[in-house]
Amino acid sequence: MAIVSPHVLIADDSFVDRLVASRVFKSSHVHVTIMEGPKQALEFLDVEHDVKFILTDYCMPDMTGYDLLMEVKESPRLNHIPVVIMSSDNIPERKQKCLDDGAEEYIIKPLNVVDVPRLLSYI
Repeated sequence: MAIVSPHVLIADDSFVDRLVASRVFKSSHVHVTIMEGPKQALEFLDVEHDVKFILTDYCMPDMTGYDLLMEVKESPRLNHIPVVIMSSDNIPERKQKCLDDGAEEYIIKPLNVVDVPRLLSYI
């Protein structure tokens, strides 16, 4: 029986950060889908039902990672999916608000391969 790798959705408007995060997850044999922002991520989640984990940047144009978190947590169909927010800004009030409103974690960029086992433990 083949082991099915978890499906991780990454939403980030930065090409470099998307590339780093996807490579880090793929090095741990994780199936990765990359979106350039929360709106695209939500559209993808409307049609794709096997996403097990969402990693999103906080600061993005049009819609923030926090907005994506709220959309996911308020959706009866999506609210079971763990969401981790990443940012290059370490703002304690922002971090606490994200955690209070349902984020599993708020991490400071860049994502590192040593973070992956901990992040996947939320699945």
